[in-house]
Amino acid sequence: MMRRASAAILPVLTVVLAIIALWYLAAIWLNAAWTWDQAARAGTTPGLLDVLRDTMAQDRPKLPAPHQVAAELWKSVATLPPTSKRSLLYHAWITLSATLLGFAIGTAAGIALAIGIVHSRVMDMSVMPWAIASQTIPILAIAPMIIVVLNSVGVTGLLPKAVIAAYLSFFPVVVGMAKGLRSPEVSDLDLMRTYSASGLQTFLKLRVPASLPWLFTALKVAAAAALVGAIVGEMPTGAVAGLGARLLSGSYYGQTVQIWTALFMAAALAAALVGVVGLVQRLVLGSMGLAK
Repeated sequence: MMRRASAAILPVLTVVLAIIALWYLAAIWLNAAWTWDQAARAGTTPGLLDVLRDTMAQDRPKLPAPHQVAAELWKSVATLPPTSKRSLLYHAWITLSATLLGFAIGTAAGIALAIGIVHSRVMDMSVMPWAIASQTIPILAIAPMIIVVLNSVGVTGLLPKAVIAAYLSFFPVVVGMAKGLRSPEVSDLDLMRTYSASGLQTFLKLRVPASLPWLFTALKVAAAAALVGAIVGEMPTGAVAGLGARLLSGSYYGQTVQIWTALFMAAALAAALVGVVGLVQRLVLGSMGLAK
């Protein structure tokens, strides 16, 4: 057991350490220009240690060093109450609320469309091409339009961001669910007809169980996509709360450390969402005897 755990952890740890080392080198390279410029203005020539020390501790570096991002994460997560508007947890919850609502809407819409596509050739020929075409539109272009249209009819707050999140998350669910519903073999369908099963019974007892592995795989992609949609939805609204607002304010005032901490919090949220979907997948498929 210990050998298996170490064999699984060692490659991941090696990659992480390599990324951190490259990150430090990139921070030194990108931030050194500011150090040399300030030294030239002061008429001094900094030594190598002075350059290294300054590139690791600049207030507004081009690329923050890993320890700067870690320190800011600790400060904005562990040392502030979650209800504080300076806390990253507060902003993460704002974004997570829109993500979860959008994920729920996108999942429901995706499953409904997939069922219609599988059972209706008309929908398959008409809806699926439009679903595919919808994903070719850049989300940065369509998000402001969605916000403006919904605001014009009095819909503000959480829902517009959730709609954008749903827009990105429904497509993986449509594709995955449709593929899963079509996954039973012809022999399985013939067997259900031999048992005189109705169309509804075939759907519930054969197609739906067969689609679950495909559905959960699609849900993992949809959860991460919904988070991206929620963050993008916060940017054109002038929001003062949420991870998107943190990214925007950081870019306005040159607070690169703040930008990177928001990015890392978003990555942690995405990992948590995918992990929760994976846990539900193991529980559901395990109870049905479908887990590998």
